[in-house]
Amino acid sequence: MGNLHLSAVTRTQGNNRALKDGTVAPSGAVFEFEEVPVLIHAFRRMVRELAYDVCEMALTTYLCAKAHGKRFTALPVFLVRGFHHGAIVYNTRSGIRAPKDLEGRKVGVNRGYTVTTGVWARSILQDEYGVDLDRVTWVLSGDEHVTEYRPPANVVPAEPGRDLAEMVASGELAAAINIEVDHPDVAPLIPDATEAGFEALLRRGFYPINHLVVVKDELLDAHPDLAVRIFGAFAEAKRRYVERLRGDAVTAPTPTDLMYRRVMRITGRDPLPYGIEPNRAILETLIRHAVSQRILERPFTVESLFPEDAHAYRDRW
Repeated sequence: MGNLHLSAVTRTQGNNRALKDGTVAPSGAVFEFEEVPVLIHAFRRMVRELAYDVCEMALTTYLCAKAHGKRFTALPVFLVRGFHHGAIVYNTRSGIRAPKDLEGRKVGVNRGYTVTTGVWARSILQDEYGVDLDRVTWVLSGDEHVTEYRPPANVVPAEPGRDLAEMVASGELAAAINIEVDHPDVAPLIPDATEAGFEALLRRGFYPINHLVVVKDELLDAHPDLAVRIFGAFAEAKRRYVERLRGDAVTAPTPTDLMYRRVMRITGRDPLPYGIEPNRAILETLIRHAVSQRILERPFTVESLFPEDAHAYRDRW
């Protein structure tokens, strides 16, 4: 019997580069990677068309897709993590002096309400600054990947043709999440955002997950050991990357490489742990916020997000 050929999409980055160049592969399978320059287009195609066998996906998109019965299941392979204190910008002439002042105001959100960066940024406003998220009107620049999802009443679309960056610069929006604005009246809402993110890691172990990997259910049903084989390949590729990070052997490191290296030095641990248990607390935090922000009607258990045998998956760093 020949190898199983799997169509796959994932952005090339340190922790999966060995998969993309073929030096690591799942036992008995071959990844046939499609390059998608704008990764969110792959998320959308996977959610709406089941376009790939294996696909990188934003975590909240997966939660929303699972709530609406999409036929794929995540593996506990967490490809992208980061801090989101710097994702919130505001108009300095809008009368905003502290995050709490966003209550009663309009705040833009790049693309959809379920975008993972938006969920994490709102969680920071709520948990660290006491913002009542229900008292903010969230203005979206796009639609949702999961078309069946319906947002709460305080979430509205921007008028067609309007640009969130221009709306913040003009003061029509008090602030916005996950947009780039080059204007003298627009600044980060949280001062020293990079250090604030690392402080949250030190103080409360807050280290958000952004992306994971999903696999079509029909493949998992047909090949009961496929999930653990795919997990093993991703884990081995990541192990090689982390060893290079630990040995300062990554040449021309990107800002992301430097962030992961600093996380490793702060915690003394793998900055990209795969598997359920090392990530249980942050997954439960994201699920809690997805419910409180009315992205999910009811919480999932962490175990229900992954294949039944996922506890047996071993990440050998």
